[in-house]
Amino acid sequence: MTAYGSFPGARPRRLRTNPAMRRMVAETRLHPADLILPAFVREGIAEPVPISAMPGVVQHTRDTLRKAAVEAREAGVAGIMLFGVPEDAKKDALGTAGTDPDGILQVAIRDVKAEVGDELVIMSDLCLDEYTDHGHCGVLAADGRVDNDATLERYAEMAQVQADAGVHVVGPSGMMDGQIGVVRDALDTIGKEDVSILAYTAKYSSAFYGPFREAVGSSLKGDRKTYQQDPANVRESMRELALDLEEGADMVMVKPAGPYLDVLAKVAESVDVPVAAYQISGEYAMVEAAAEKGWIDRDKAIAETLLGIKRAGASMILTYWATEVAQGISAGR
Repeated sequence: MTAYGSFPGARPRRLRTNPAMRRMVAETRLHPADLILPAFVREGIAEPVPISAMPGVVQHTRDTLRKAAVEAREAGVAGIMLFGVPEDAKKDALGTAGTDPDGILQVAIRDVKAEVGDELVIMSDLCLDEYTDHGHCGVLAADGRVDNDATLERYAEMAQVQADAGVHVVGPSGMMDGQIGVVRDALDTIGKEDVSILAYTAKYSSAFYGPFREAVGSSLKGDRKTYQQDPANVRESMRELALDLEEGADMVMVKPAGPYLDVLAKVAESVDVPVAAYQISGEYAMVEAAAEKGWIDRDKAIAETLLGIKRAGASMILTYWATEVAQGISAGR
């Protein structure tokens, strides 16, 4: 018996008695402004192309991308991360379509900027993999390996053309050593000091990227294990974090999100900059597939995965459900 003559003396269930009580004491809350919508825009198509492994997600035309941006803005979503999908004939060993001022990603940035201005944060993927005929995130050396320093020169060019197109945030995602410092210098050199850098700090080599390959029309053969991080490691991520911050990252990211919540929590506890997490294509596909089979409650599973990511420390979440979830939050669902 306790000193108060009852057992148990502590009854945490009192704070779970009804929905209003649970809502009042909730420690973690999602807000539309926590969310960023990744979006794909494909060159040379007249209608959106569904991505088979990602029900509800498409490769946009320029027109439908503009509409998606407006819908996201109206739902209160914070930003949109743009990925360009060029025509296959424009892919080459150096990914030159990625640095063409009239390349599909640069055109898309201008389109979205003209549509929503500064009311939605426009972010761009800064990587070569969508534009190379070999599908790697960089320039290949004669022996077939990715040449880190030659790739950095291409990233500098990409940063400048994306900034000239009007992007607010660039997201260097190739995991090249020194990429943040090179991109920062490239932006500052052309007077784009206000363009922010979202560093893909802890980007792991993951099986969960599978559907994304379809989404961007990847030409990759082989893998990216020599530059993306080993799933076994966390100290390595902390080293990458220190380097990215030293080189000038304004925000940092952990990708994927769900399988790496421990890394996300460790990063979030260690920094004083915003921390993003990317709920990637495979995470999305698993929930959608299980829900389609009737094995889980789709809406509850989506909410739970996003709450888990935010609870682990993410201040921003990139998710393909961003607009849908933001609309649900605003409607009180």
